[in-house]
Amino acid sequence: MSADRLLPSADAEELVGLARDLAAGELAPFAARAEADHAFPRETFRHLGELGLLGMPYDEAYGGAGLGYEVYLQALEELAGAWASVAVGVSVHVMSCYPLATFGTDEQRARWLPDMVGGALLGGYCLSEADAGSDPAAMRCRAERVDGGYRLTGSKAWVTHGGEADFYTVFARTSDHRSRGISCFLVPADADGLSAGKPESKMGLTGSTTATIELDGVVVAEERLIGDEGQGLQIALSALDSGRLGIAAAAVGLAQSALDHSVHYAAGRETFGKPIIEHQGLGFLLADMAAAVDSARATVLDAARRRDLGRPFARQASVAKLVATDAAMRVTTDAVQVLGGAGYTTEFPVERFMREAKIMQIFEGTNQIQRMVISRHLQKDDASATIRATRTGSRAA
Repeated sequence: MSADRLLPSADAEELVGLARDLAAGELAPFAARAEADHAFPRETFRHLGELGLLGMPYDEAYGGAGLGYEVYLQALEELAGAWASVAVGVSVHVMSCYPLATFGTDEQRARWLPDMVGGALLGGYCLSEADAGSDPAAMRCRAERVDGGYRLTGSKAWVTHGGEADFYTVFARTSDHRSRGISCFLVPADADGLSAGKPESKMGLTGSTTATIELDGVVVAEERLIGDEGQGLQIALSALDSGRLGIAAAAVGLAQSALDHSVHYAAGRETFGKPIIEHQGLGFLLADMAAAVDSARATVLDAARRRDLGRPFARQASVAKLVATDAAMRVTTDAVQVLGGAGYTTEFPVERFMREAKIMQIFEGTNQIQRMVISRHLQKDDASATIRATRTGSRAA
């Protein structure tokens, strides 16, 4: 069983179909073993780039597919249902390319973006620090001006692809101003002074390497400054709005796969003379799981369509991330329950799905942070509505 999708074009159908076929034929059969072995799938990312699946939302002029987020996120769903580490890696890579693609100069994009979206260069996103995760403006990593460029010093924590990436999009402090003192740099992984710490030992996504990146006087040329000096926080937060949609889509794909496995198992397993799916208690549980998946997908697509239309979508992105990742945690946990003792073993993938779902409630901003973001947007929207109403009333008078 797969999601019943409403896609906007034949090209979109073809791309999502490609992702679905690749997920079923090349990812799902190897995911469990690779996760057990903590094996990083670098060649898989290279292959995805060659197929055009690493640059889906980016301009065709630079080797991307030129498709909107509505399509990209549904392709990402398909990948996540087979191997979440790969889908999360695609999302992080796309987010790592975002500053260059959106704020870079034409010269910068022409020089680096084709290799990035084509899979030759894999990216990592260096924003968080040990004491500056949910509050990126508190970062301490510094970039000091030197002849012809900048010297970067500090540490970045929880870096997906840390030690495996070919480039890092790094945010560092260029002045002490809290919000306008941060800048964005494109740093090659082989730069002198850049190193990765020991990979974190995690409960899930063990095929996705996460590590601390140390910057010990790393010198980068001025041409690797992305955007203006001091524009980094704006760039980072803008990238996170889109990155949250990637994680939300990955969560939906994971939940859909957990639902599919549950339905298949429940239709084939018999107790008291009939398939367990026909017992009302279990049937209702599966119905609630299906409703959660469909509702989560709807929030993701609403935000994606707003983004594609050029409309504000930050609040909707936070809603999608909150709803989709909470749904994934609930649906994967229920999937283990549907399979019973079998679901608690590694013979079936649902126990892995449950472990993988947990991190999705945490990274790209915890779901507590998403609630803060949503509430602030509501307050701002209410203030704007009040001002409009006041002005309208004044003109009427």
